[in-house]
Amino acid sequence: MSPRSKNAITPAMKQYLHFKRQHPDAILFFRMGDFYEMFFDDAKEAAQLLGLTLTARNHGKASGDVPLAGVPHHAMEGYLAKLIRLGRKVAICEQVEDPKKAKGVVKRDVVEVVSPGTALSDAVLDQQRNNFLVGLCTHADRVGLASVDLSTGDFALDEIPAPDLADELESLGPAELLIAEGADEQWVATLQNALPRVALSRLADWHFAADTAYQTLTSQLRVQTLKGFGCDDMEAAIRAGGATVAYLRENQRGAVEHINRLQRKYREHFALIDATAQRNLELLTNRQDGGRANTLLEILDRTRTPMGARLLRQWVAQPLKSPPLIINRLEAVDDLLHQREIRRTLGQCLEQVGDLERLIARICCLRANARDMVALARSLDLAPAIGTALSPAQSALLQELCSKGLPDVSELVAEILGALVDAPPATLTDGGLIRDGYHPDVDQLRQIARGGKDYIARLQATERERTGIASLKIGYNQVFGYYIEISKANLDKAPAEYHRKQTLANAERFITPELKEYEEKVIGAEDRLKELENELFLALRDRAARWTPQVQQIARAIAHIDVLYSLAEVAERESYTRPQVDDGQRIEIRDGRHPVVERQLRTGSFVPNDVRLDTNGAQIMLITGPNMAGKSTIIRQVGLIALMAQMGSFV
Repeated sequence: MSPRSKNAITPAMKQYLHFKRQHPDAILFFRMGDFYEMFFDDAKEAAQLLGLTLTARNHGKASGDVPLAGVPHHAMEGYLAKLIRLGRKVAICEQVEDPKKAKGVVKRDVVEVVSPGTALSDAVLDQQRNNFLVGLCTHADRVGLASVDLSTGDFALDEIPAPDLADELESLGPAELLIAEGADEQWVATLQNALPRVALSRLADWHFAADTAYQTLTSQLRVQTLKGFGCDDMEAAIRAGGATVAYLRENQRGAVEHINRLQRKYREHFALIDATAQRNLELLTNRQDGGRANTLLEILDRTRTPMGARLLRQWVAQPLKSPPLIINRLEAVDDLLHQREIRRTLGQCLEQVGDLERLIARICCLRANARDMVALARSLDLAPAIGTALSPAQSALLQELCSKGLPDVSELVAEILGALVDAPPATLTDGGLIRDGYHPDVDQLRQIARGGKDYIARLQATERERTGIASLKIGYNQVFGYYIEISKANLDKAPAEYHRKQTLANAERFITPELKEYEEKVIGAEDRLKELENELFLALRDRAARWTPQVQQIARAIAHIDVLYSLAEVAERESYTRPQVDDGQRIEIRDGRHPVVERQLRTGSFVPNDVRLDTNGAQIMLITGPNMAGKSTIIRQVGLIALMAQMGSFV
């Protein structure tokens, strides 16, 4: 549009075009009353993707009929989830002032930009796996990777040789990739060909500059240097990490305080399993449909919490190489295996724990509602019981998790549960959040609102008796407020002080000064009550965010406890044996069974077999037999048993 034509469009459309220019790569959800509306190409695309009706509306003489599609505000989450799953980015533009108090066009602002790698909604996220945004930066012959899960706060840096990038990304399974605007287009095309279903976003090149990225990271982590994280020498990874944090800050309007820890991926600590080996061994997904049915992960997963399920997935994909660390895990599993009462109590506690990592993330990103807060408090309230249940444990790992991983957060729990009702509504602006007795002003306003409604009921009875009109009723609607309704047959009995307000086919509606006064008092109290409850909740949420480090610490400890619990449960159910792990050059398996194939058998039982290999003598085994005789099964069985042992599982 020309400058002249812009002056001829409506003020609301001017706002829309302003925000659309700021977010050209996103579908803009523009709040107008009870709907989020989309215009122009956004409307056409959304209508096609979401199955919406595409209409048109005139927004000024110069604009003519503008393509329009909209979704109800109360159903926004469902439509948003569908767009994110389709790989789209959505900018959410809200009304940031009360339309009743607005002078002219309502003030609006983009409060959040949601993309596949920055989603926080349960409607989008898979509880059992991380949702990674991966920033990439090339430097010489290496590539820096920054993997961030905004929904949990996990943040890791890594550097790999450039030829290994496609395989590493396939293993990570990112939801979104972030690259510089000036990235080599041939390299970008290679990425898109390797991962055609992964969303690709770009950020200005200056965010990837070494000094800028370093400053962004130290600012986010509140440190002077990155040496304490062991990654001060990783220039490419630091550039990727700084740019990724900048992208998250921009999309979340700075509300990413829960990203407060950084891990360097030390490849020498783990047995690296490339994407091809993961597929062939069917560790996380099967080869039929890409699901988790008939995989090692499915066999081992008896976790009770979302955090535990995500951690188990990491353990399966990254077995340990250090025998002492492996033995540490095995001792904990052995401890739980032989103490059934501990395991029974532990299972009962764990199954009541919510997703602490994602709850505190939503709180820090200012996206949590009152139900999230109550779920957080109730989950944290179980931490002492989990510690008590594990008090008889003898293993060093379980003792450490209890003594160092479950800090006291009783003050936070008491404040949340003391402030919020047991079953709060999902919305924050309609009241009903704050518990009676928490705040004197809330109690007073509620008394006025409730008392006013009682008064209306009493007034109706009084007026019926005074006028002799048994059918007289006092009602309320949004347009006229409170009114006294008298049928046409009884109009002659209406008192002189009744002022006519509305005429209906069979009745007349009246108002009195006394009724109008009470209406203003009641409605004013209800409106102020909703505002006050919202203010108190937001303040409470801000205070809860200050406990983020302690909540994350508890979440990590419970995740580890849950995985160890799961491995003990599986070991008992499948009659697994504790492996002997050392740093020798021999693998010896007696009566080995394929953990997945064994579970698939409908009749009969798996025939166990022995395998012995070492680097000195028995370096090769020659396996012969007809098709479907089990040759591949034995080969994969050896790999799975070795992997299970190194992740700390019985076999």
